[in-house]
Amino acid sequence: MSALPSRLRVILIVALILLGLLLSMYWAGRFAEQRAWAERSQEARGQLELYAQAIHTQVERFRSVPALLALDSDIQALLASPADQRLRKQLNRRLEQQNQAAGSSVLYLLDRSGETIAASNWRDWSSFVGNNYAFRPYFRDALERDSGRYFAVGVTTGIPGYFLSSSVKNATGEVLGVLVVKLELEDMQRDWVSQPGILLIADSLDIVILTNRPAWRFRHLRPLSDEVRSRLVDARRYAEQTLQPLYSEQLQRIDEHSERRQVEGPDGRHDYLWQRLELPAEDWTLHLLLEPQSVIASVRSYRLAAAGVWMTLAFLLLYLAQRRKTRRVEQRSRSELEHLVAERTRELHTAQDELVHAARMAALGQMSAALAHEINQPLTALRMQLASLRLLLDNGREDEVRKGLGHVEGLLERMAALTGHLKTFARKSPAGLRQRLRLTDVLEQALQLLAPRIRSEQVEVFRQVPNEAEVSGDAIRLEQVLINLLHNALDAMTERPQRRLRIVCQRNGNSWQLSVADNGGGIAAEHLDRVFEPFFTTKAVGQGLGLGLAVSYGIVRDFGGSLEAHNDGQGAVFTLTLPAAEADAAE
Repeated sequence: MSALPSRLRVILIVALILLGLLLSMYWAGRFAEQRAWAERSQEARGQLELYAQAIHTQVERFRSVPALLALDSDIQALLASPADQRLRKQLNRRLEQQNQAAGSSVLYLLDRSGETIAASNWRDWSSFVGNNYAFRPYFRDALERDSGRYFAVGVTTGIPGYFLSSSVKNATGEVLGVLVVKLELEDMQRDWVSQPGILLIADSLDIVILTNRPAWRFRHLRPLSDEVRSRLVDARRYAEQTLQPLYSEQLQRIDEHSERRQVEGPDGRHDYLWQRLELPAEDWTLHLLLEPQSVIASVRSYRLAAAGVWMTLAFLLLYLAQRRKTRRVEQRSRSELEHLVAERTRELHTAQDELVHAARMAALGQMSAALAHEINQPLTALRMQLASLRLLLDNGREDEVRKGLGHVEGLLERMAALTGHLKTFARKSPAGLRQRLRLTDVLEQALQLLAPRIRSEQVEVFRQVPNEAEVSGDAIRLEQVLINLLHNALDAMTERPQRRLRIVCQRNGNSWQLSVADNGGGIAAEHLDRVFEPFFTTKAVGQGLGLGLAVSYGIVRDFGGSLEAHNDGQGAVFTLTLPAAEADAAE
């Protein structure tokens, strides 16, 4: 009977240890899961911002093209006299050339009734000439609000595209027609296929219009009413495409923009981390779906670590209890008790060492997984360079190997610099954004992007820009202006044996004046008054559309400044004048 309480005591201790083990593993798993979801959410946010920047950059390249083309006198002349076949044929050819130079899909001109009277694809079987697009919202928006944006499946070609439109007006402000540029984003969509996760780009109706998984395209993320479906049919927005629902159920909200959802998609039912990011300029929403494999691994690692710590603590408590028992029975047989204590102590130490080793291995596994995740992408980028170095080494070309190692080191430094720069461009740059800018910082970013060309062409750069030179504007758009001026200066000096580029900035009242000068011989006197006109260029055919300086002129004017050109004794000088930042603040 005396053995029964002892046996019950052992059972109770084992039950408590097992209960504590289960509870510690449960809470450790919960903590690890929440932390892992939060980390994955932050990573997904950065990935979405890069996608958003890529889309913004692609669309922003062509946003001002319709408005600039609408200023062309030939376009206005054809709208005034649509029956002039000679002028129509001439404009078809010009639109074809300008479309190829700009890199857009189609450029076409509509009259006030919506009929296409000229198009860049006039030679193709899918020519837009003669088709009427008055039912398209981008046509109505341009007539009513001077410009429009619209994503739809082409009714003529069946190819989805993003349409940017602008009204064409005469000198009195009367609307004569609408000029439209179509952008096909299929190439960018194909580039995303190899990227991790499922990227969905949904329009204002939450219909998926672009994705890196073709089977997910043209699915709607929320139910569509009969009225909405009727409007889509009237506008022929998605042509003959079948719109299917995408069912999902929220399992856990992580933060304002991310949650854990169970999705019934083309690949079956899966749990995803669902992250979203708004694109207000295009009225689109980016969604990124990531599967939680890394979350499961993190939870497993934390549970193993918690089990190791708990078992170590439990055996430590048992060890202390055993020591107390040993002291109580020490008087019965010192030698026997010492032998028993030594034996029990060895067993406990062995068990403790094994548990500590298990905990150490769990921690090492967690760290290894994290390190593997961090270095996997850089290793992929460097693999081709290292393979080339191995071939050179096998051929005994040690000097080239050393030079290649320098390239590897330079690649690593370049990756770090580019990562920082990409973060800067990832921020949205909404229209009308004004911020305090240091001209030295913006100029440095522009020179970094042009550094390879400057080095290869052995251009001597002299710059004198005070650190206190600060203006008010948008860094991304101002950098676009500087890059264009520097590009033109480098182009002008191509044939010169010695190339010198001077960049000087000085204060002039409440403004800063930054001059970019070259020694390329200057601009012909008869061309000086026309350098800022749209489509005017002195370069060879195919080397420029003639829009760079016109766009730059418009950007500077939006900042409240001016852009002028003149010649000095050696070449052309472009002077950029912007209001000083402190002057804006005082007002």
